[in-house]
Amino acid sequence: MSDEIITNAPAEEEAAEPTAEEMNEYRQIRINKLEEMRAAGKDPFVITKYDVTAHADEAKAKYAAVEAACRDEAGEDEEKLAQLLEEKRVTVRIAGRLMSKRIMGKASFADVRDKSDRIQVYVRMNDVGKDEFTEFKKWDIGDICGVEGFVFRTKTGEISVHATSIVMLTKSLRPLPEKWHGLKDTDTRYRQRYTDLICNPEVKDTFIKRSKIIAAIRRFLDGQGFMEVETPMLVSNAGGAAARPFETHYNALDEDVKLRISLELYLKRLIVGGLERVYEIGRVFRNEGVDARHNPEFTLMELYQAYTDYHGMMDLTETMFRHIAQEVCGTTTIPYGDLMIDLGKPFARMTMIEAVKKYSGVDFAQINTLDEARAAAREKHVEFEERHKRGDILNLFFEEFVEEHLLQPTFIMDHPIEISPLTKKKPEDPNYVERFELFINGWEMCNAYSELNDPIDQRERFKAQEEALSAGDEEANRTDEDFLRALEIGMPPTGGIGYGIDRLVMLMTNSPAIRDVLLFPTMKSLD
Repeated sequence: MSDEIITNAPAEEEAAEPTAEEMNEYRQIRINKLEEMRAAGKDPFVITKYDVTAHADEAKAKYAAVEAACRDEAGEDEEKLAQLLEEKRVTVRIAGRLMSKRIMGKASFADVRDKSDRIQVYVRMNDVGKDEFTEFKKWDIGDICGVEGFVFRTKTGEISVHATSIVMLTKSLRPLPEKWHGLKDTDTRYRQRYTDLICNPEVKDTFIKRSKIIAAIRRFLDGQGFMEVETPMLVSNAGGAAARPFETHYNALDEDVKLRISLELYLKRLIVGGLERVYEIGRVFRNEGVDARHNPEFTLMELYQAYTDYHGMMDLTETMFRHIAQEVCGTTTIPYGDLMIDLGKPFARMTMIEAVKKYSGVDFAQINTLDEARAAAREKHVEFEERHKRGDILNLFFEEFVEEHLLQPTFIMDHPIEISPLTKKKPEDPNYVERFELFINGWEMCNAYSELNDPIDQRERFKAQEEALSAGDEEANRTDEDFLRALEIGMPPTGGIGYGIDRLVMLMTNSPAIRDVLLFPTMKSLD
């Protein structure tokens, strides 16, 4: 930072990024300062609390309000204005991280950042005392401090705190990268999110919005009569999605268990139990690749509602996404890259067959056999495996030709039964199921069903999944006997929805990668 006075050593003023050896030297300089403070009986780490009366944004707002009221009363009389501001002086105790300082003889300006904002602090030897000012001049960028004083406006118009006392609360032993040219390397940002949050304030805004999105989802569902629940993460049978699970060992039970890949099967057990409307927001774990839209552990929202179907779930999804955008973003038209996503208009609805016909020219309504499906795939250069059935190939066509075109909110309905083992068949055509996926910006944003509640049919679906597993599909579901037992007790007609929170946050914060919306994304360990 150009206005920063570095007091560690002259070398730290250089613009070039320091070597590892130089970093160790700078760290040792700071450790030596800490030892000097301890020897003088001023160890900052023995301080257990500091009574903060205002954050930076609150201090600025309070002063601005007082100043406006005084100005109204004083009119054009500047002396009276000064007198009123003195009488109604705003005093505060703030705490935060020292981000810059500018020493000017017996006075100094510094910037302190807390969770809300930066605020300028004016430190003068005559006000804080000679010894305290001498100590303050030795402080380093990154130190955490407490400041007590009164708020005023400088001659340049900046609302600041005039310090009457200052205290170091934590000694920073490692220089911030912002001293040289900021923290820009994405790998370092993701690995050291704590530093990223300090050096790049806009990052904090993303995670504040993420928190607001989750809170908005909860408020919406609570208002719809849903009950939030929690279900197991360590399970003997990881089902409910097409994904490979992580495996671990339960020492106390001497059993191998898996980390859940979905929330579905336990939530539907609760529908059997009569809770009728339940949801969970929780972490799930899938042993798969890492890319711009996938992280092996991510946050999933799933809900289940008795006595409705996938049409009811479409209406609920559309209302929910629109509500979240309006509450969190203040509008239903949100930017993503060069695109403006319109969540205010009714979402488009197409069957998977209609979408494939529109964008590939191939009409699967006229393709009735596996041989015909394979022939169409070869003609269109769609790769498939020997184990793939007609419905699998239809889905491959959808992924190849359709997804990238679904930029505005679109419900894709009526998936083939082969890729939907937990979904009710369409009564008029048992080759397809009552399922939809919501696509926005070419991404799958939501997956929902009319839930299969026929235990005999469900057992047959599980059998087909076991066969697929034997044929090499590592993501196929295994038979879950306890879930089948629950279905035999009886589950009412039910609709269900699941969507990834992380991808929704990407959309609503205009973030290009999932790692930008995860505080601590999965990273390969450094050697």
